[in-house]
Amino acid sequence: MNTHVESAVRAPATERTGLAQWAECGVGLLSRIPPSLIAFVGRFSIAAVFWKSGQTKVEGLAIDLINGEFSLGVPRLSDSALYLFQEEYRLPLIPPELAAPMAAFAEHLFPILLLLGLMTRLSALALLVMTLTIQLFVYPDAYPTHGVWAAVLLYLIANGPGRVSLDHWIARR
Repeated sequence: MNTHVESAVRAPATERTGLAQWAECGVGLLSRIPPSLIAFVGRFSIAAVFWKSGQTKVEGLAIDLINGEFSLGVPRLSDSALYLFQEEYRLPLIPPELAAPMAAFAEHLFPILLLLGLMTRLSALALLVMTLTIQLFVYPDAYPTHGVWAAVLLYLIANGPGRVSLDHWIARR
């Protein structure tokens, strides 16, 4: 290691250079990001990913969480979703006629629970299992995307939903 860098790292705060002080200040500020904010952003973001995927599998139910648009009808599995499960996804052990509606249901239920912060750890675990299934059996080359999803879901499983959640409110009662 460069001796100049070593001395800057070991030097007391009063002896550090301006750049080192700025870096230390920046790290200090960033370390104050509340875990509840991280959990909320993670819950919202990962819920949107799965919700949008679920919306491609049904007809009659269209809710755009981002733009606040919705149309309500009797939801039914789209023909294209069933076709994808029959021809492209081809999951082992689960017939396409069962896998397609299960996926559509899960991609609607668990994102809603995540947004509410209700049964967060269970919902995140369910979506992590779904992510692993997609990674292993459907799109094995999509590991960068699935890795990001898994990281968010693992954070929620390990740390919970944060203070802005029904889980937190229920636990306080």
